[in-house]
Amino acid sequence: MNKQQQQVIHIPPNPPVSPTHQPTEKVYAALIEPKHANTIIRRLNQIAPLQNLQHLKRIQKKQLQGGKPELYVVLCLASENETQSNRMPPDVEDIVNSYHLTPFITEVNKYAALSKEEWEEQCKLWPTSYHPPTYNIPGITGFSEEDSKAVFNFMKSTVELAKSGDHLIVNAAMIVDPLVGQIIASACDEVCSWHMGTSKAKTETCDFKQLEGFTSHDDANITAKDITFLSNGSANNLQQCYKAVSCLNPWWFAQQSFHSSPCYCHPLRHAAIVAIEASAARDRHLFPGSGHNEKSYGVDCNSSSSGSLAKRQRVDLENVKNRGEQDANTEGSNSLGRPYLCTGYDIYLIWEPCAMCAMALVHQRIRRIFYALPNPETGALGSVHRLQGEKSLNHHYAVFRVVMPELEFPVER
Repeated sequence: MNKQQQQVIHIPPNPPVSPTHQPTEKVYAALIEPKHANTIIRRLNQIAPLQNLQHLKRIQKKQLQGGKPELYVVLCLASENETQSNRMPPDVEDIVNSYHLTPFITEVNKYAALSKEEWEEQCKLWPTSYHPPTYNIPGITGFSEEDSKAVFNFMKSTVELAKSGDHLIVNAAMIVDPLVGQIIASACDEVCSWHMGTSKAKTETCDFKQLEGFTSHDDANITAKDITFLSNGSANNLQQCYKAVSCLNPWWFAQQSFHSSPCYCHPLRHAAIVAIEASAARDRHLFPGSGHNEKSYGVDCNSSSSGSLAKRQRVDLENVKNRGEQDANTEGSNSLGRPYLCTGYDIYLIWEPCAMCAMALVHQRIRRIFYALPNPETGALGSVHRLQGEKSLNHHYAVFRVVMPELEFPVER
C-alpha cells in the first residue's frame, strides 16, 4: 500500500458551501470621512451592534486610483423587504444627519467562512474575519508524523477487530486513551450475537507500542464467527456482505432467519454502543464500591498496575492535560475517584456512525471520532447529518475521516 495516499481529513461541523453561493444579509452602509471613522464606529457599536454578524468587519476600505482611500461603514441591518426610502432606527438616523451621510443598501455574508476559499469570496462583497476552527484539541489543524502513525495504527487495529471468515462484514469500534496510547475497550456489532447476550466485548490496556503486533480478539462478539474483511473477495461479494453493518442497515437483523443456530438479537447493540458498555464495565472493575455489581458483567480486564489506574483518572479536560503530573504524584495509589465517562478519549470506527451512536458518543464526552468509511444513507457525522455542529448540544467532539486506500470499496446499496 502507498502510505502517501493515507490521509486524516477533518470533517467540519457545518457542511461546505460553494464560495460563490453563500447566504447573504442586507445592511445599510454609507461612505464616511476617514477623520470621523473612530467616532462613528464607537457610536454605532453602542446603538446598533452587529450581534449576529460578528464575523463582519464594520469598515470597508477601498483604494482609489489617485491613492486616496475611501471608507464605507455598516450602519445597521436592513430588512429583506426594506428599500432606501424606509426609515432606519432613530439613533442611526441622527448619525446620518449629523455627518451628512448618504446611506445605501448592500449585501454582506450572513455566516462566518468555514474555509480560506469561502473567506476570500466573502471579502469580495464586504470584509470579514476568518478564524480556522481549533476546538482547543491538538491535531485539528494538522497531525504530526507521530500522531498520524498512531491514528493509522489504531485504525488498522480496528480493522483487524472486524475480521472473520463467513464473508460478512460488521462495524468495529475501539475506544482509545490518546495521551497514553492505550486501548480502553473494543467491540463489534452485536445486533445478532451467537453468545446469547452475554457481553464479552474486550476492555484493554494495550500500549501503542504493542499495536504493531496487535491481533483481533478470539472471543469478541461479532455478527458471524470469523469475518473476512475487505482484502478478500470481489466488489460484488463485498456489496452483499456489508449489509450486516448495523449503522448502514439498522433493520438487517429483522430480515434474517436464524433457525439453524441459537442467536441473541438486540437492534440497539451497534459496535459503538457495545464499546461504551465495555468501557463502563471496565470502570466498575477498576473502581469497585460505586454501587454496581461487577460480577454480572463478565469483564476481561488486563490492567492491574496502580500506574495505569492513576493515568485513567479524569473528571474534565483540564485533569486530562495534567494527568502526567498527577500520575507521578500518585504512583502506587488508587484512591482517586472513578473517571467521568469517556472524557478525553478517542473512538475509532470502520463506518461513520448513525445518529443513535453519534448521540451516545456525545453523552459519553468522547473527544475525537475517527472513521474510515462514509455512511451515505444514515451517517450522522458528515454524510447525511453533522451532529458535531449542533449548537444546542452541551458537548461537541471533533470528527475525522481516516482515508486508507485498502478500505475503499463500493458502499451503495
